[in-house]
Amino acid sequence: MEKLQKLCDRLDVLNRIVGRGISWVTLLMVVVVTMDVIMRYLFKTTYVFVQELEWHLFGVLFLVGAGYTLLYDAHVRVDVFYQRFSPKTKAWIDFLGCLLFLFPGCYLIIATSMNFVANSWTIGEGSPDPGGLPARYVIKAMIPLGFTLVAIQGIPMALRNLMVLLGSPTTSSKTSKGGH
Repeated sequence: MEKLQKLCDRLDVLNRIVGRGISWVTLLMVVVVTMDVIMRYLFKTTYVFVQELEWHLFGVLFLVGAGYTLLYDAHVRVDVFYQRFSPKTKAWIDFLGCLLFLFPGCYLIIATSMNFVANSWTIGEGSPDPGGLPARYVIKAMIPLGFTLVAIQGIPMALRNLMVLLGSPTTSSKTSKGGH
């Protein structure tokens, strides 16, 4: 079980590093949106590339940051019942959720998005709007990347829940050294 815990901790490191990096995207997005609002309300002007940059940055933040969010169990959930369950029942729900929903869902999105992304790269897709951003294929590439990071984070999540089910004390990623 100790080897499984070490594997979980090593896999957590990837999304912890990605999360720290993606936090800078958040700062950049705030700056871009602030500048866009100032330009729009003070100078009565806006630029297509700025508006597209806003949603590209949001897309990167959302997709690439999803694995980090899963690492800290910070996804939105309706836990009217879940919060009252015992740790073992929660472990069953989370373990089966990984096996039945998280991994197949990630696989499905990664597999189906690969042609979408490849086609975009092949044609060098850019914005259809005059003055828009070039290289739209980069943002599209964030789809399989983001879901790969979620799937990778699902591995320690599933393993930790399996260890709980097997009766082994485990260190949750939420309490592991390194924190937010």
